[in-house]
Amino acid sequence: MRRDGPRPFSFYVLASVFGLFVLFLYGPTLTILALSFQGPQGGLTFPMNGVSTFWFSRLWAGLGVVDIWAAFRRSLALGLVVMGLTVTIAFFAGLAFRKGFLGQTPLFYVAVASLIVPSIVVSLGIGLEFRLIDEGIKALAARTGWGFLQDHGTVMGLFTSGLGAHLTWTLPFGLLIMFAVFNRFNPAYEEAARDLGATGPQSLRHVVVPIILPSLVGVALFGFTLSWDELARTSQAIGGRNTLPLELQGLTTTVTTPEIYALGTVTTGVSLLVIGLAFGSFLAIQRRRAKRVTLPETC
Repeated sequence: MRRDGPRPFSFYVLASVFGLFVLFLYGPTLTILALSFQGPQGGLTFPMNGVSTFWFSRLWAGLGVVDIWAAFRRSLALGLVVMGLTVTIAFFAGLAFRKGFLGQTPLFYVAVASLIVPSIVVSLGIGLEFRLIDEGIKALAARTGWGFLQDHGTVMGLFTSGLGAHLTWTLPFGLLIMFAVFNRFNPAYEEAARDLGATGPQSLRHVVVPIILPSLVGVALFGFTLSWDELARTSQAIGGRNTLPLELQGLTTTVTTPEIYALGTVTTGVSLLVIGLAFGSFLAIQRRRAKRVTLPETC
């Protein structure tokens, strides 16, 4: 519908507020993106001194202070594992809550409680828990004399305490998404599959999963991106092998060149790549479904 006449003054006020909000939201990211392309003599502030990819080449060669690419690989590996576990656990938990079981209400509140508790408190609690486990192993080794226990080091690490800390952040989101999905899921599809002779696993594989597959892609996106950027929950629970966000935080106090901005651009690019892959998967699923639709013949 076409609007005649000038727009009211309130429209421009609200448009200005929205524009300032978008600038506040994306301005820092765009600033880091621009400053990462400083020339060789450039600094950490405007105005830019030339335009080049010099700092990306320096970043590729290594920062010297830390092994940044090892941290990159650790964050990538941890993010992929967290993504897989989040999708799997959230999916089957959603099925369980859909059917109902004894104690589901207290379990639900326990599952989402980590969204309310401050992240640093969760990290401290997990770190303390694993330190107590280490002390227990050392005490057991002292009593038994078992050498393999004495040389165990620490159970705190990337895929133990670090993985647990990240799952306390990603699983509640995955579970809430699955609640929304299964609340709208029509059980008539499963009933039709059973009428046609499908077993429970067959109905799950050939009916339920294909229908909710776009939502599972969304859960996977949440799981990876939340793990990739997580800092507070990792700080006290990761052990001695830092993830990329922890190394990036440490570099803000030591690196005084645009290399750190180049690193920020790379990490942002990875996040955008994952989002693009998720949307691409969603579109591919939609197109595949559209091809399967057969239109009724007209007489």
